[in-house]
Amino acid sequence: MAAKGKKMDFAKAFEELEAITRWFEQEGADLDEGLKRFERGLELARACKERLAEVEANVKEIKKKFEA
Repeated sequence: MAAKGKKMDFAKAFEELEAITRWFEQEGADLDEGLKRFERGLELARACKERLAEVEANVKEIKKKFEA
């Protein structure tokens, strides 16, 4: 995961999350590796969700400026 205080690039995080999803779709996935990837996937999903919330807040602020 990105260092604390440093934002993760949304596109890269989403791409990695998709790769993890594809890995889980394989037959015979290793249980221990699956647990590690699952945890990483949750970290990535949280980072993406936080970034989307930031962008949404920015869009709302921009809209306010033009509605005033």
